[in-house]
Amino acid sequence: MTFVVINFFKIERYKVIESCKKDITHINWLAVDFDVVEQSVKILQNRIVKAKLASRTRMVKHLQKLLVKSLNARILAVKRVSENKGKKTAGVDGILLDTNIKKSICVNDLKIKIADYKSKPLKRIEIPKKNGKTRPLGIPTMFDRSIQALYKLAIEPIAECIADKNSYGFRPKRSTQDAMKQIWLCTSKQNGAEWILEADIKGCFDNISHQWLYDNIPLDNRLLKQWLKSGFIKDDTLFPTDSGTPQGGIISPILANMVLDGIEQIVKNHKTRFQKMENGVILYRHTNRLNFIRYADDFVVTGRTQEDLQLVQKDIETFLSLRGLELSKEKTHITNINDGFDFLGFNFRKYSNKKIIVKPTKSGIQSFKDKIKEIFKKYNSSSLTMLISKLNPLLRGWANYYRFVNSKVIFSKLDTYIWRKSLNWMKRIHQRRETIKYYKQYFKPFPNYKSDVLSDGKLFVYRLSSLPLKEFIKIKSEANPYDKSFDKYFINRYFTLKRLTQ
Repeated sequence: MTFVVINFFKIERYKVIESCKKDITHINWLAVDFDVVEQSVKILQNRIVKAKLASRTRMVKHLQKLLVKSLNARILAVKRVSENKGKKTAGVDGILLDTNIKKSICVNDLKIKIADYKSKPLKRIEIPKKNGKTRPLGIPTMFDRSIQALYKLAIEPIAECIADKNSYGFRPKRSTQDAMKQIWLCTSKQNGAEWILEADIKGCFDNISHQWLYDNIPLDNRLLKQWLKSGFIKDDTLFPTDSGTPQGGIISPILANMVLDGIEQIVKNHKTRFQKMENGVILYRHTNRLNFIRYADDFVVTGRTQEDLQLVQKDIETFLSLRGLELSKEKTHITNINDGFDFLGFNFRKYSNKKIIVKPTKSGIQSFKDKIKEIFKKYNSSSLTMLISKLNPLLRGWANYYRFVNSKVIFSKLDTYIWRKSLNWMKRIHQRRETIKYYKQYFKPFPNYKSDVLSDGKLFVYRLSSLPLKEFIKIKSEANPYDKSFDKYFINRYFTLKRLTQ
């Protein structure tokens, strides 16, 4: 067996090796320059977008084939699969990409013809949901995940070109904060929307029509069938899959997004004109437009009247039925903005001062308190350093998520709740004896903030109200990270978001 070491630190050296890549049987994973790899893949993705926008279908397909066959794309696909959150979760074959040699072998194995590819069944696991039910996840093998990651690199630029402008879930460079800010923009104006259609798609991932995917997704149907018809194994029994895309698959979120893209256009088609006349003279005209905001399979539609939303809901239901989907009757309803509604952990409501206030939801606050309580209970006999090290990531993460909304009062109340839990933890340690004496030992002023918190002298329990609140800047709805014309915008946005999160 011949071993060839690939060194990407010099582009010239890389070009020589790329020209004779058929002879490569091994890659020195530690020598790979991933910046060069990612840049090479991005160049091809930019070309795919350019061809798609120019409606050059044949060129798009040619560039997709070129991308999935390239060594760079295969390396990047394996890297993402072996370094994401699921890197320690194996499929039915029990194989992990936990060594550099395994990663190198996987890169070489990705040189496979679609006709020769056979996907293995999924490993079924159940994860609990907030409502007490469970969500089924189908875990592909590491190799199948790598194949999906490879083709994701080729299909994602196309998906971004045709995506709804105000869809924010499972898309690069977009977040829940973007969706939150868009809702606020649509409802906060003087003549903003007063009625909200809150919608949820029933079992979205589990019920998508396979036939619709075969007819509309720009991927080889033989490949799609391998992923969609692979079945799943539960309790050593193989079950078939006749509909839906497996939750847990890398390609599934993109497929789900492409299935739902088009709802925004239906919403935009619903518009009515109003005009006020006096003595035969038109004083003003107004066009009533509806707005659409989606995150994954949850979405809201804002409108001026309840009747408008009822009409658009019927058209959306027709759109979904063609894809094998339907709205959940339990979670779909029309609400007035004065009563408030919850979306993505945020509560939106118009108060008596005519202002839209966005705050953390009550259920989100209670869930956060429960997690804090659980940590104090779990580490009631551990060292103070261990307790603080477990608390702070949770506190910082929650504070950073809600720092862009009206959460100052809530942060202060939660700080008081944490302080009381800390005091009870100290009392429990010392059996409630001489509380004042031990208080000075365990509680110290928080740096640059006049408040006592639990501390071991070096680490402090993070104080939520010490984090300054800032206004979030939403991404441009039309921005495409794979379109070269937006490169400058995303560079500027990177530094803007960096300043916001400091």
